[in-house]
Amino acid sequence: MTQFSRRRFLSAAIVTGASVGVALGSGRTAFAQADNPRGLTIRGDEFLLDGEPFRILAGAFHYFRTHPKDWRDRLLRMRAMGLNTVETYVAWNFHQPYEEKADFTGWRDVAAFVRTADEAGLKVIVRPGPYICAEWDFGGLPAWLLKDKDAPLRRSDPAYERAVDDWFAELLPRLVDLQATRGGPIIAMQVENEYGSYDDDHAHLEHLRDTMRAQGVDSLLFCSNGATQEALRAGSLPDLLSTVNFAGDPTGPFAELRKFQPDKPLFCTEFWDGWFDHWGERHHTTDPAQTAADVAKLLEAGASINFYMAVGGTNFGWSAGANLTGSAYQPTVTSYDYDSPISESGELTEKFHKVREVLAKYTTLPDTPLPATPRRMPPQRVAVRESVPLMDTLDALSTPVRHTAPVHMEALGQPYGLIHYRTRVRAPQGTKALRITGLGDRALVFGDGKRIGTFDRNQPDHTVDFTVADTSSTLDLLVDPTGRINFGHNFNDPKGISGKVLLDDQELSDWEIRRLPLDNLSALKFASGNTPTGPAFHRTRIHVDTPADGFLAFPGWDKGMVWLNGFALGRYWSLGPQVTLYAPSHLWRRGRNELVVLEMERTGDRIEVRSEPDIG
Repeated sequence: MTQFSRRRFLSAAIVTGASVGVALGSGRTAFAQADNPRGLTIRGDEFLLDGEPFRILAGAFHYFRTHPKDWRDRLLRMRAMGLNTVETYVAWNFHQPYEEKADFTGWRDVAAFVRTADEAGLKVIVRPGPYICAEWDFGGLPAWLLKDKDAPLRRSDPAYERAVDDWFAELLPRLVDLQATRGGPIIAMQVENEYGSYDDDHAHLEHLRDTMRAQGVDSLLFCSNGATQEALRAGSLPDLLSTVNFAGDPTGPFAELRKFQPDKPLFCTEFWDGWFDHWGERHHTTDPAQTAADVAKLLEAGASINFYMAVGGTNFGWSAGANLTGSAYQPTVTSYDYDSPISESGELTEKFHKVREVLAKYTTLPDTPLPATPRRMPPQRVAVRESVPLMDTLDALSTPVRHTAPVHMEALGQPYGLIHYRTRVRAPQGTKALRITGLGDRALVFGDGKRIGTFDRNQPDHTVDFTVADTSSTLDLLVDPTGRINFGHNFNDPKGISGKVLLDDQELSDWEIRRLPLDNLSALKFASGNTPTGPAFHRTRIHVDTPADGFLAFPGWDKGMVWLNGFALGRYWSLGPQVTLYAPSHLWRRGRNELVVLEMERTGDRIEVRSEPDIG
């Protein structure tokens, strides 16, 4: 990711082809052409694929943001747009949320995604990280790296690099036989991600490169960075192809790349054709005609392109990340539609058609009809009649642990969800000022079971009046994390409470802590009757004749998390701009469907299933 002035332009670099190299010593290789090269190679300022000229017309599509039963559909839509390559990140924490063996089954079968792309007629660029940014929680790194909240990350630290090496030893062997050098579709891989916007530790980049090579990656490797000399110098290796990421007119960015690397192909590995949204801020869109005009100028320059994004996706569950601009914490919304040519729910947008017209001048489009918009549910409204207060479910959902001081979530082995802290305050009777340091990210405050206030990390000096009754009172803090920071230098972003809880100037101790990952809600005991106020689980049932894509809206509700048939769809928040949550057809069942909502503040009287999305 790169930051220009105060605006953050995310980075997700894509591929660039280099040939099998000649050893230079110290692990470096020179660009050199083999006699009968296979895969993606470089000749002067052009790419070759299996020895023939090849222009990369790629698009970003994140397998972890789209239901696997929709992978083929979205890939075929990319092919219909005129693309010949799909680029994807690999999100480490999607595969290994806990410090145990990584999971590559089902939705997490990244090799199956690559094979599906091949069947759809697309080459593949893989960006394995280990850091990906991508507005994804913690930039794709697993939360357990933050057991020590100050642990060095993304640099030459032995503990960090051991963890990365172990991860790559799990991931890369699943991909090496799918490389184009061995007859597969993978034509290139990225080393780290926009590292020049973070550090200039070339030893770390060299370690990642050498680890990838040692695991059998013999494809072209590249480093992608922002289009400045500073970022390119800090984030590149001399033996690897350098590429740039930008939006708009390519003239200036490509001039910077030519200045840094005058004799290699021009490649925009992230052409930002849209943008992402934060809760409480405006919805971002870009003009389709202007986007198409910028693409035309880029292709006229002879360059290759990767559209970021080609396919919109969804930050399902707790996976959305956050930004930090100055001291302002900005959590990302659930939708990752990104104003892409192919929308979050598969719609072919005006931008799709405008860009396709440009691509048709540089490639042969498939002669098959364009795919139709996926089927959508008819609208309906349902009432919520069953509920249970969250504070009444603590013992059912979690076994408490005791610590002298508050402990952050990751130190307890918890990657996501909520976390609850309780202590007995023994002090003279009266009202005192309560405050928290090291909060991630919101805390609902209860005194003797009664809601008395809220803390928010964007108001670090805020205090809540806490009244001690008699000689002691119970203090409860229910912490609601809203995404780990995924970009920048303040990258270590533990959740829960990593600092102190102070009553006036007295530090409170002797805490009972409950982990609430909320990955199994079967212990909840719902009851009909009055709707509780404050944090509570609510349940309703929705009848569906034929499963199709639906869009859930929560008018009158405030902030919470939604589960459809046990699957965590993601967060909603009345701050907007996103209004509806995308619920793919494959999550619905014919007949009865169960919807569970955890509302933190204010409960509405109905839930709506809509046939059209509203993301702002």
